[in-house]
Amino acid sequence: MRILYSLVVICLLAGCKKESPKPAPIVKKKEPAIILTDERTVEIDTALIGTFKSETLKQFYVASENQTVWGNLKKRTFVLSQLEKSEELGLEPEDYKISQLKKFESKAASLSDKDLVTYDILLTYNFEKYLNHIYKGKLDPKKLYTNWDLDEKEFDVNSVLIKGFNKNKLDSIVENIQPKTQIYKELLKALEIINTFPDDNVKTIESADKIVLNDTNPALTNIKKRLLYWNDMEGKDSLSNIYNHKTFEAVKRFQERHGLASDGVIGAGTIRALNYSKEDRKKQIIANLERWRWYPSELAENYFIINIPDYSLHVVENKDTTLVRNIVVGTNKRKTPIITSYLKTVVFNPTWTVPPTILKEDVVPAMKRNRNYLANKNITIYDTAGKVVSPMAWNENKPNNYRYVQSPGYDNSLGLMKILFPNHHSVYLHDTNHRNIFGRNNRSMSSGCVRVENPLELAQHILDVDGNWPQDRIDTIIASKTTMSFKITKKYALYQWYWTAWSKKNQLIFRADIYDLDSDLYAQLRN
Repeated sequence: MRILYSLVVICLLAGCKKESPKPAPIVKKKEPAIILTDERTVEIDTALIGTFKSETLKQFYVASENQTVWGNLKKRTFVLSQLEKSEELGLEPEDYKISQLKKFESKAASLSDKDLVTYDILLTYNFEKYLNHIYKGKLDPKKLYTNWDLDEKEFDVNSVLIKGFNKNKLDSIVENIQPKTQIYKELLKALEIINTFPDDNVKTIESADKIVLNDTNPALTNIKKRLLYWNDMEGKDSLSNIYNHKTFEAVKRFQERHGLASDGVIGAGTIRALNYSKEDRKKQIIANLERWRWYPSELAENYFIINIPDYSLHVVENKDTTLVRNIVVGTNKRKTPIITSYLKTVVFNPTWTVPPTILKEDVVPAMKRNRNYLANKNITIYDTAGKVVSPMAWNENKPNNYRYVQSPGYDNSLGLMKILFPNHHSVYLHDTNHRNIFGRNNRSMSSGCVRVENPLELAQHILDVDGNWPQDRIDTIIASKTTMSFKITKKYALYQWYWTAWSKKNQLIFRADIYDLDSDLYAQLRN
């Protein structure tokens, strides 16, 4: 009896023991069947599909039961026309084997079964590649840059393609999957505009001196040719070496289009912009089109959008721009990262902890020259135990053993407020103690964070949802010099992005490529 009782207990214990959860089986999404027409079809050897090493291609033909699908002339013609005019979108038709496909098409009626299969697979493979490229770009920014913090865009190409195929609406696919943003549309228009310009044969402009109104300078001949070429100057001109008033006004128009100080003074920046050829500018537009395919296809209802090379921040709410601010961005050495995020918190009277890069490159050298450097900036040194360290007791050989904190106040490096948003780069938007720099033309001056002009007005704008943030409330908080944080209750997306070209009212607009990204990106696109 005792043995029987023991067996029962063992069985009960075994029954109560948790089983290890079995991994869920991977279920491949089954695409809807492709509806085939009465045209000629041929069975495809799946081994041939496998040579393309494309899972989407494989699944596409599973949906057709491994039969060729492009027997319909109208459908083939549409696909070929899209691939052939892909250059209108800044893409390269030969990336999609257009010449090879057209050769197949020229003898489509007499193709052997083997060649028909090859043609069918190539048509599908290259059209799927094209659709992926116009939806999310040809290149992956995360493989190109370490400071591009963008979510990868997911795209179910077969679902889109098969649906369009079955409903005879292939023509709507290309339009529907491209970015819906206005800037992307303006970039497509810019590409269209620049293609209307004739070949550019104006010589390089060389001038070491600034040129001002009424000056005489031999470089003015080519400067005028450039202005006439880009339509900043109209009509005919004698092309003399005199800087006359007509040319002066044309230079100001050119400068404004290029984000330069529109003062009519022809300096190094203006000469540099004038020396861009048509081909240079076209490449720049194409590089920017690729970038805009990396960004979300549609923007949020309310958002902050920062264009780093334009030094600008726009607040957009319900498709209406409600605020515009000048900004300061990171230098080429300390670039402002590209981020898509959302606004989270406003912090008034922030402290500032010196980050590692600034500590190494700025603070330590300055402290070695002058031990009062930090004290003069109201920065306190703390040891690992949180105790205050005298500048004279600071060990210059172990600077990383300390924390360096600047007290709140008008002269704090972050100014009077900062706006936080989740990101992997420890950056944020903030005020500055150098408030006179926003009038400068080149504002690539920070260590990576974005400094904002008139930030307290911006803070009030985004916090004052229910009318409970009057100006005097903010004034009282600032006067207290106490660090206070407030959650942003209204949902704002943050787009901290980079683009150097677009169009406006049929005019080409360009900005200096402050991080030298355009030419390299174009080269990789055409590689």
